[in-house]
Amino acid sequence: MGSTESATDLPGGRDAALELLHEYTKKPGLIKHALAVEAACRTYAEKHGADPDAWGLVGLLHDFDYERWPTPEDHPFRGSEILAERGYPEWFRRAILSHANYSGVARESLLEKTLFACDELSGFLTACALVTPARSLHDVKVKSVRKKMKSKAFAASVSREDIIDGAEGLGVDLNEHIEFVLGALRGVADELELGGQGAP
Repeated sequence: MGSTESATDLPGGRDAALELLHEYTKKPGLIKHALAVEAACRTYAEKHGADPDAWGLVGLLHDFDYERWPTPEDHPFRGSEILAERGYPEWFRRAILSHANYSGVARESLLEKTLFACDELSGFLTACALVTPARSLHDVKVKSVRKKMKSKAFAASVSREDIIDGAEGLGVDLNEHIEFVLGALRGVADELELGGQGAP
């Protein structure tokens, strides 16, 4: 299945995907989340020898319909319909549908499992960076992430269960997964406005 996931199948490449994202998403936080998940998926694709552009664009567009249609009745189903109209292939739409536990689409491919594993964790790592003195991803440590995961009050909207299940779905140790995604996000820290120099 992985061999069919190619960016050559995607209409207009990243420019078109960014245009679509900005057409439906105006909130800076949601745009940054899209960029974070894109980076995480790209980096995992490179690790697995998959197409980083293909996986990255799935990450970039996985929530593009969420601001306009945030309910489980609509998201990500409305987005999938729009993607079909714009010419995005079935494997792309299926991966995005599969990131919602309630969609009825099981996560089967490595791409689908990766998107799910990176989604909530990217949001949580962003929240962790925002409470560091320099608002920097470079100051976030795995140990502190694990500690904050135990605090129900911190970033309460982020599902800890999804973070844990995501790592299990990939068959990777949770600490290793956190470190890996953290590294990916640090690579786009300036775009996420979380690129402070960090502690000396």
